[in-house]
Amino acid sequence: MANLYLIHKKSSAEALALAQEDKEALVVLLQDGVYLDVSSFNKAQVYAIKWDVDIRGLNQRIPGTVKLISYHDLVDLIVANKVVNLT
Repeated sequence: MANLYLIHKKSSAEALALAQEDKEALVVLLQDGVYLDVSSFNKAQVYAIKWDVDIRGLNQRIPGTVKLISYHDLVDLIVANKVVNLT
C-alpha cells in the first residue's frame, strides 16, 4: 500500500515537495493542481486527471512521465492506497 497524495491547488507546491521525499508516493494532480510543474519530479509515479488537464487546455504542457487517468481510475487508486490530502 502506497501513500497517495491528492494535490488539487496551484499553491500546493509544499505538498508536492513532501511527496517527493516519500519513497512510496503516488501523486495525483487534480483540479487546479494540474498547473503545477512536475517535470523535475522523479521519485514517484505522477498521475493527472485527464478531464482537468483537457478543460484547462494543458495537454501540451503535461510531461510524458505523467500518466493521464480518469476520475474512475482515481477512485481505484483511493481504494487501494493510503490517502494523504494536504490542503
